[in-house]
Amino acid sequence: MRVFQNANYPFMQWRRRAYILTALLFLAGFVAMGMNVARYGTWQNYGVDFTGGTLVQVQFQRPVTVEQIRGASRAAGHTGWEITRFGTGNEYVIRMPTFRETAQETSQKRVLAALNPSFGNDVRVTRVEAVGPKVGKELQWRALLAIILSLGATLAYLWFRFEWRFGLAAIGATGHDLMITLGIIAMLRTEVNLGTVAALLTIVGYSLNDTIVVFDRIRENLTKPRHGQSFTEILNRSINETLPRTVLTGGCTMGTLLALLIFGGPVIRDFALVLILGIFIGTFSSIFVASPLLNAIQARWPHRAPKREQAAHSTSRSREAAARVRV
Repeated sequence: MRVFQNANYPFMQWRRRAYILTALLFLAGFVAMGMNVARYGTWQNYGVDFTGGTLVQVQFQRPVTVEQIRGASRAAGHTGWEITRFGTGNEYVIRMPTFRETAQETSQKRVLAALNPSFGNDVRVTRVEAVGPKVGKELQWRALLAIILSLGATLAYLWFRFEWRFGLAAIGATGHDLMITLGIIAMLRTEVNLGTVAALLTIVGYSLNDTIVVFDRIRENLTKPRHGQSFTEILNRSINETLPRTVLTGGCTMGTLLALLIFGGPVIRDFALVLILGIFIGTFSSIFVASPLLNAIQARWPHRAPKREQAAHSTSRSREAAARVRV
């Protein structure tokens, strides 16, 4: 992109503003999680995949309201059903907190028996999902384990490929992306299901890939003659040099996800929304979080260059001095 061909933005000088924005997002996310715990008992809006129970999606042939459906279910003795609109049509989702499936009485039969007296044949069941409570808890643990293992494997790779400072900064930036994404999910009360876990793992991969591209350019620039540049200036130059790739990749990915969000329908909408949030936050962190973290780690634990590297730098400086003398 020619607009970023000779970019020279002071990203490292802007990092304190990014810290303030990140702190506000963290605070808003934690407040939303706390309010969810106080109001609903859980910090996220877990779906049937994690809580256990039964989900039944119904479609009506004529316009109805949530109050009408809730009134029909209460008249049939079902006071614990949670009813929400699904999509833009006359479709609704009924969540039952219990898991009870027998050959004589299925969830579909219970819903139709409760709604048919009020709506007749204008209602039909389009989807049924049922998960036992034990399976739901096991899925929660496995989802958490999948994210932790992915972060651990990435840290090991970066430690081997670069060094531990780069790995620690990349993991910190990725953790930042996940926590802010989860905070926004809590604020929006987006349903968390297995699709959400898949989206979070995708965010981990995308964010790390973006960060590794910047870190690879930093490592490359560190091996070149510095010409009096400080470590912070090298970080800033590396971010600007990779900026065209970062913007192009993020823009193309965001365009695809927006198409999924708009035209993909209600089934995939939450998945696309989580990915859009994660990609945007991941692009932000690869510029304003990962490199500043690396800078802070370098300031706390300075890197000692090997003797060969020091000799190479001293030889390079000697040649430059000799060239200036001859001129």
